[in-house]
Order: sequence, then C-alpha cells, then structure tokens
Amino acid sequence: MQVPIERNSKSTNHYRSDVGLFLVLIPFISAINYYLTYSNIKPSWFLLITFSIDTAQGYMAWWAVRSFILFLDKKWPIEKGGVYRIIVQLFATLFIGLCIISLLTELVSWIAKGKPAPLDFYLIDLFIIGIWFFVVNGIYIGLHFYNLWQKTEAERKNEMRAFTEGLLVKSGKQEIKLNFDEVIGFSVEGEYVVVSNLSGKKYYLDQSLDKVEKMLPGSQFFRLNRQFILHRQIITGFKREENGKITVTSGRPESFAPELTVSRIKAPAFKAWFRTDQ
Repeated sequence: MQVPIERNSKSTNHYRSDVGLFLVLIPFISAINYYLTYSNIKPSWFLLITFSIDTAQGYMAWWAVRSFILFLDKKWPIEKGGVYRIIVQLFATLFIGLCIISLLTELVSWIAKGKPAPLDFYLIDLFIIGIWFFVVNGIYIGLHFYNLWQKTEAERKNEMRAFTEGLLVKSGKQEIKLNFDEVIGFSVEGEYVVVSNLSGKKYYLDQSLDKVEKMLPGSQFFRLNRQFILHRQIITGFKREENGKITVTSGRPESFAPELTVSRIKAPAFKAWFRTDQ
C-alpha cells in the first residue's frame, strides 16, 4: 500500500506552543520592568495589585499583537513579503502594543487616582515596554522559521520514505516494487494510468493520476498537465511559448512525446522546480 506524501498545510498558525510560552513570559517581563523602573520595591498588597494589573495589561497587548501577526501570516506571508513584511510587522505591532498599554494605563489611572498617568510613564516605562515588543517579535519570527524548518524536514523524511517504499505495480498475477529512480514517468491511456520504467517496460495502474501524484516525491517528479508526470532525469530542457506556456523536451521519445506542453498557470512552478539543484 502506498502512503501519500504530505504536502504543505494551508494553515497559517505556525505558533502552536506560543500561548503557554507567553503565559509564563509576560509576568516575568513585568517583574523585570518593575526592577528597572522602581529603585525601592517592598512587598505589599498594593504592589501585588499593581503588578497584577500591569501583567493583565501585558496579556491584552500581547494578544492583540499576536492576532495581528497571525492576520499578516494569512494575508501577507513572510515568504512573499520578505524583509519588508518583517519591518512592517515590527513597527505595526510596536504601535498597536504601545497604544493598548497607554490607553489601559490611562484608564486605570483615572479610575484609581482621578488623574492622567505620570509623565515618567511615557518617558521611561513605554520606552522599556517598546523594547520588549521587539523581543516578542523576534520570538515570533524565530518560531516562524523554526516551524518552517520542521515542515521542510518532515517533507524530506516523507520523500526518503517514499524512495524506500517505491511503487507497487502489477505484472500479470505478480506485484512488483519499482524504485522511483527506475521510473521515468506516468501517462494516461484511456481509463488507465501507465507507468514507464528505464528499460521501456510499461505497467498499468488502477489509480487516477491525481492519486499517483500524491504518492511521488515532489523533488523528482513533476505533473506537467492532466496526462503526464515525468521524472527529472528524462527532462532535457524547456522553451517558452506564446501566452506564457512552455514546452518541455523529453529525452525518451520511445516512451513519451519529444515535446510536452505545460500550461501558463503551471509554468512558473515548473521553472522553479527544474532549476532547483538536486
């Protein structure tokens, strides 16, 4: 039985472990802020209440920043926006976070004291808090690339497993395993999918080309169109056609047509795949 290779998930939430991390980290950040801001700290109920309020404000500001980062990941991923996207994230989340902290601090000050927050809050506290928001961003950017690396490693292991398992085909009453480096491609003939190997022999599969595609290591095989999937080893090159289409040249004319068309939509993906070093 063939095990389909898992492709990239469309989910944009890369941060499965971030909530627990920040539930612990934010009180720690509040404690450091108190140490940096106040010179004479004595345990008291008033200190506990103010610390709890400040920590709650930190949680609200973090959640807003987190929500904005997830929104950006969905609408404008780092892979598309690059450095510019990271810069926008840094300064937009800084603005959002500081605005929320300022508004909440003013609200608490008016409720508790009947007057605005002291000037020192804007000159000292907000400056320190702003540095922490850059740290938070650094954590999220690091988590993004770490999870991206994990996903790439998982795909690589899946492909290695696929190479080991090979492809099961029927030959008469027998089932034989073809290693993927023996397969040169797949084609649709009538109601069947035909797999061709290096020696020119053909085997018929009772699976659709869509299902076959999911079983293959993507680094070695490419779905050219509705009828053909070819192995990298028999593709000798390609040429550009009108309307953005490309024509792929095959080095095995006895098994496949010497030229096969790739649609305008698939052409960019094929070029990137073909130019990738193996």
